[in-house]
Amino acid sequence: MPTSPWQKSSYCGEGDACIHISASPARTVRLTESGDPTGAILRTTPAAWAALVRTLKEERTRD
Repeated sequence: MPTSPWQKSSYCGEGDACIHISASPARTVRLTESGDPTGAILRTTPAAWAALVRTLKEERTRD
């Protein structure tokens, strides 16, 4: 089963350093930085990724 293609964050402006995300067949969420997309890749579970996104959204509404 092939890996999903990388998707760029919708919050990324043109030319900015961006986060790219991809799902793998092993139910793993993969993250990398646009400056070196073949370099370091962070892997996490869908549950941990969802918890991070939820926390970031909550923090943003408190500011």
